[in-house]
Amino acid sequence: MIARVISLRVKSEVVEEFKAATVSNHTGSLKEPGIYRFDVLQNDADPQEFVLYEIYESEEATLTHKETMHYNKWKQTIEPMLAEPRKSASFKVIAPAPEYY
Repeated sequence: MIARVISLRVKSEVVEEFKAATVSNHTGSLKEPGIYRFDVLQNDADPQEFVLYEIYESEEATLTHKETMHYNKWKQTIEPMLAEPRKSASFKVIAPAPEYY
């Protein structure tokens, strides 16, 4: 399993539009085989800061996700909304065990 954490800072005037586009991507992503979790988080203290927390079955599932129509629509839609480049990191899942998912 692979966890991906994507950090995004959005321009203040487009926060609601960003949330709508990202929830749409979330909904499509959860329908994909190989995606176990796709959380969209917003910082309480800084509403322009968001984190996407994603759990994938495999590296292949992460690559397949990036080929989907809903992901590419999301990426194209949100790019001009970003106040700074997004940051992404991958992590190996230690616990919970794969049987949990």
